[in-house]
Amino acid sequence: MIAFDSPYVLYAAPAVAALMAMLALWGRHVRIQRALRWSPQLGDQAARVGRWGVVLIGVAVLAVGVALAGPRYGSRVVVTETKGLSLVLAVDISRSMLAEDVEPSRLGRSKREARRLIQDLGGDRIGLIAFAGQSFVMSPLTVDGGALQLLVGALDPDIVSAGGTGLASALQQGRDLLLAEDEVADRVLVVFTDGEAHDSLDTIQAAANQLQRDGIRLILVATGGRDPVRIPVRDFDGELLGYQRDVDDRIVETRRRDDVLSAIADAAHGVLVSAEVSDHAGAVRDLVLGFKRTPLATTTAAQDILRAWVPLLIGVLLLLAQTLTRRTAALVSVVLTIVCSNTAFAQGPRNGADEAWVAGEYTRATSLYRRQLVLGEGGDSTWFNAGTAALVSGDTAFARGALQQAAESIEPEIRFRALFNLGFVALGLAESDTANARAHLEEAVRRYREALLLRPADVRAKWNLELAFRRMPPPEDGNQSGQQPAGPEGASPPPAPQGLSLAQANQILNSVADQERETRQKLNRSRAQPRETRGRKDW
Repeated sequence: MIAFDSPYVLYAAPAVAALMAMLALWGRHVRIQRALRWSPQLGDQAARVGRWGVVLIGVAVLAVGVALAGPRYGSRVVVTETKGLSLVLAVDISRSMLAEDVEPSRLGRSKREARRLIQDLGGDRIGLIAFAGQSFVMSPLTVDGGALQLLVGALDPDIVSAGGTGLASALQQGRDLLLAEDEVADRVLVVFTDGEAHDSLDTIQAAANQLQRDGIRLILVATGGRDPVRIPVRDFDGELLGYQRDVDDRIVETRRRDDVLSAIADAAHGVLVSAEVSDHAGAVRDLVLGFKRTPLATTTAAQDILRAWVPLLIGVLLLLAQTLTRRTAALVSVVLTIVCSNTAFAQGPRNGADEAWVAGEYTRATSLYRRQLVLGEGGDSTWFNAGTAALVSGDTAFARGALQQAAESIEPEIRFRALFNLGFVALGLAESDTANARAHLEEAVRRYREALLLRPADVRAKWNLELAFRRMPPPEDGNQSGQQPAGPEGASPPPAPQGLSLAQANQILNSVADQERETRQKLNRSRAQPRETRGRKDW
């Protein structure tokens, strides 16, 4: 079945073709009349030439109109050549990962960073393992990042029957999954965990040492805090029911085990990414950039292929044929076709919020972007646009909240721009709220450091970071730097910010988030009663 990108252009094509045919017919009539003024014989000769010109021009314009409508049909197999490495993500989903000593929880942060890493390592072959008391393969090595992100989003302690934390089995299964491939690229195992293992350290170190002997690179990503915290038990609505208890009915306390993690990293000759690093995904990405990659051919089936070249070729050939015989009429057709094509390309969907932004009506743009957010349109790109418009219009409170939401995006470009603007907000608050200037400036430093992890060479972020350091609570004489920070991302110059062009891509991410929420709701509905955790080691 044939589909069209711009059906309205298709509907208008016959009318335009008929108009062009009428113009060609009128031109033929004028030509014959002028020839008759010279002599009847010349008039007869003019009438015999170009009889089919009117039909050729009409059909040619119709073909060009069909091409501009963007016909799509059929499918084809596309083979993509890339260079990738083999990488397995192992995520600890034991109940200790529900501790909330990091935002939003240890597991929540690990899932967020794993999804960002999948996004950043597009083209590499990535597998997924989840482990608690036992480990299991969620996905073999694949280049399908969208499917992996859905699987990561669905990770939850309740999807496994055995509680506890078996790090040795996770390392062994990661090894088996990587060695099953006959690739010559480097093999990497990335483990997100708090290190609170319930198997013996000797067993874990033996599994880690086996990784080193097999040439598998181990990267441990630590999460959680050093201080003991309780593990909340919540119902499917998120309401707190109590705290995890052990066999003696005592509340369990959990903490990050740096000693265990360091021992494992040493045994595998691997790398330990500290829990204090703000961007775990960026740190892992930087570590694997220098690893060996191998050429990889990926075969995919592309559906509804754009076939505009077929009618366009027909139209061009017909116009060429007419040009070789009667040039004047064909040239008129070419001019009108160009005019029509410009009009057709301008018929794309228009966004009122974007138009308000371009017009400099930032308050109105903020309102329209907020309306889009209420309707669930645009995803992270709309959060960024709304926050930036609010920042320019002076609504700092809403700007801060919207940009914080955008800073959680798995899209690196949106994340960088949101972090940059959050730093700019903090710099502004440091000037207006002098009583809390230090806290605002510390936030600005943190935001710009996170932004520079994503784009280390950005001059504007470096400038503002240096400025935040210089403005750190002034000495007793009150002297401060008079330099001005680089303006927010997307706010200058007035034309629409670059982030606006990411809306279509983020519709895909938005649909992924919707499916993630549905998966989580199904898991939550399966908890008819709070899970009984007493009597066994289940964290």
